[in-house]
Amino acid sequence: MPRLSIIVPVRRVRGSLRECLRSVLDQSFTDFEIIGVADGSPDGSGQLLDEIASGDPRVRAVHLAQPAGSDGRRTAGTERARGDYLLFLEGTHVLLPGALRRITDRLAAAEDPDVLLYGHVRTPFRGVPQPSHSLQLLSELGDSTVCTLAERPELLQVAAVCWNRAVRRDFHEAGQVSFAPGQYGDRMYALGTLAAARRVAALPVPCVEHRQQRRMPAPAEPEERVVPHDLVEQFSDLFGALQGTERFDAVHGPLFTVACRELLETYATLPGRRRSFARAVAAFHRDHRPRDHTAPGGFAALRMRLLTRGRWGRLRALDAALTVRRGLLAAVPASRREAARRLFPLYYRLQRLRPLDRRLAVYSAYWNRGVSCNPAAIHRKAAELAPAVRGVWVVSPKAAAELPPGVAHVVPGTRRYWSVMARATYFISNVNFPNQVVKRRGQVHVMTHHGTPLKVMGVGQHQYPAAAQGLNFKELLGRIDRWDVSLSSNPHSTEVWSHAYPNAARHLESGYPRNDVLVTATDEQIGAARAALGIRPGQRAILYAPTFRDYERTFTCRLDLERFAAQLGEDSVLLVRAHYFHEGSGLNAHPGIVDVSGHPSTEELCLAADALITDYSSVMFDYANLDRPIVVHAPDWEIYRAVRGVCFDLLSGAPGDTPGAVTRTTDELIRVFSDGTWDSADNRELRAAFRARFCAFDDGRAAERVVRHVLLGEREPLEVVPLAQRRPVAVPRQTDVSTAPEPKAKRRPRPKPKAKAKQQPKAKPEPVPEPVEHDA
Repeated sequence: MPRLSIIVPVRRVRGSLRECLRSVLDQSFTDFEIIGVADGSPDGSGQLLDEIASGDPRVRAVHLAQPAGSDGRRTAGTERARGDYLLFLEGTHVLLPGALRRITDRLAAAEDPDVLLYGHVRTPFRGVPQPSHSLQLLSELGDSTVCTLAERPELLQVAAVCWNRAVRRDFHEAGQVSFAPGQYGDRMYALGTLAAARRVAALPVPCVEHRQQRRMPAPAEPEERVVPHDLVEQFSDLFGALQGTERFDAVHGPLFTVACRELLETYATLPGRRRSFARAVAAFHRDHRPRDHTAPGGFAALRMRLLTRGRWGRLRALDAALTVRRGLLAAVPASRREAARRLFPLYYRLQRLRPLDRRLAVYSAYWNRGVSCNPAAIHRKAAELAPAVRGVWVVSPKAAAELPPGVAHVVPGTRRYWSVMARATYFISNVNFPNQVVKRRGQVHVMTHHGTPLKVMGVGQHQYPAAAQGLNFKELLGRIDRWDVSLSSNPHSTEVWSHAYPNAARHLESGYPRNDVLVTATDEQIGAARAALGIRPGQRAILYAPTFRDYERTFTCRLDLERFAAQLGEDSVLLVRAHYFHEGSGLNAHPGIVDVSGHPSTEELCLAADALITDYSSVMFDYANLDRPIVVHAPDWEIYRAVRGVCFDLLSGAPGDTPGAVTRTTDELIRVFSDGTWDSADNRELRAAFRARFCAFDDGRAAERVVRHVLLGEREPLEVVPLAQRRPVAVPRQTDVSTAPEPKAKRRPRPKPKAKAKQQPKAKPEPVPEPVEHDA
């Protein structure tokens, strides 16, 4: 008897069925049967099913004499199933690699629950896979949860479909809930099994790719016709089937809330027959409403109250009024924006006549994308050492919605934004502020930058038009003339910044504040970063972080990630981070790959990773502080060097230029990680020379140097701890408690700098100069 029976309804899936079944047959777990059920599909799907079944004994083809509908096809499959668990898979969907192994492992760990919910990704037609809301909910539950619906009613928010769960066959055959006919039968089965289950487990990893199909006209079949009244009837049947069962009372309220919400949403989409639908809903509400049930507040509650009481006319009037209200509310912001566009320049000029606020600092990062990078590290340290200086972040409306509570911020273009920009004393950013910002006497601008330069920067881009992309160099010079302080993490950066940005700013060789945590992180911080990413104890994590190509519009992956991840094996996980200029990586889901493009902290990703793969990204210079393996995967080095321009030959192999192994193809990268070259003695020597060149000032106190020198006015920056006296933080897998044979000794404290310690030659620190005078 197989462990799993996978039931695939077959109708109008000629173009996708082969790939669907192949995704199951190619699984590493093999103790399963596939039951394909066809009922005379006119597109030849049944014949294709027979062809595939004839080539693999694990596939059984079942043909029904008459069209049976989706419920009939699924029911016929369950009647013939022999497995311990039933899985349902649509003919247009695919199982992701390793899915069945993960499902059966979780079933065993949970001691055979009635229902196991697993995650999925959603791929729009002509789109790329996207994490689903259900996957996010399951991730919040964790992979150790075993519960009932009464204990975790939020499980009702997981997509109510049959193809994202494994149902124990004897539980299914108990017969409390079966597949109902019509458009909504699948949904009723999913809700019913969840409500009746004694034990529900969760697997918060994607196992199915839900491939949405193109919407196109097709011959309507009886089962495909959407009859809204069927939804009311099927909810009534579901509640009737569950009534009297031992767990129904505990879930009656949450289940009724879900039903009411869906009925209200369906009402809003009806082109006609609303009156009869409202009467049917009112009858359902009267028959099945729990005694102590209370509806949520607001207009939704009022609309539900009118619908469930059959007040169709009043509900229609309310919906019309709400439509007018939405239109008026949308018109008001437009008129306000136009008025603001005309008045705010005058308002900004008037605000600049007011005195500067000596206790106000403005922070910005990555063109207002949020709180991150060097400015964020300085902001945190300022709260500790200079609490009298208030910090305000400039963030976009999108970033503002994602800020944690308590972060003071302004949105560009608002009145408060112009007031803050006019009166703040300190401006700290890793990019330039807009051209409209006028620097006043007494204001101090600190350019933190956001990486050690490999590529040509600033005025040097004049020789590389594809990289410059129409950059106005005159305006650039105006922006850099506002700088008073330019941060540097190594002598190389100081030299490049001096050439790329010719201005009067002084170079503060402080190190990069964002890298402080890479030098000072505790074992607990590293372990927490790995746990948050779902990295198992003892598992090797490899971070792949390619850079942006100015001459490309979208993220192009130059590595066969799926093949590479498969070769790494299950004891490794590949973390993929696309550049922040791209909206995600657009990668296909794979159990050995985690897309971390949206993760808020590159530093946490670096702490969690055992090794880094990159091409030309500045993350390599930051990661070198950890003294962990770096592999440069550079398949297009010649193109990048010619089009973008570089400061030195990263692939020369010379000490100080190249941080480790170099690969040009996927096969070479697989070999490097298979034969141990990624962390060989030769590459450790290259890494040591690379660290000596590019990590000179990153000793863990960069943020403190900036705060003391700029905000507190201390003239002499703190001495830098020499690289030879620093001890890298622990290797990630050493921080996994479950893999450690015994408690580790405490790490030696970081040595304090000596008063006259020798260090890299550099200019004698000078006080912050009087800001360059600009027109106010």
